[in-house]
Amino acid sequence: MARVVVDVMLKPEILDPQGQAVQRALPRLGFEGISDVRQGKRFELEVDGPVDEAALARIHDLAESFLANTVIENFVVRVEEVAEAVK
Repeated sequence: MARVVVDVMLKPEILDPQGQAVQRALPRLGFEGISDVRQGKRFELEVDGPVDEAALARIHDLAESFLANTVIENFVVRVEEVAEAVK
């Protein structure tokens, strides 16, 4: 089993009110030196079988049509190593 991660972020030209709210709160919480915050979404997909080019293409289509609003969001699909559970 493999994990494929889809990270979705607002395009740079789109305002991010949630990111701005976090950015404004940081100095009050003692975190200085952060000049910008952008908030996004992360989807972790557990895939049965091999993650070959065909599987990645299907996941890319899924992300493009369902997970991201491509008018205002960009997305990245990547394979993440899954650590084996210690028994």
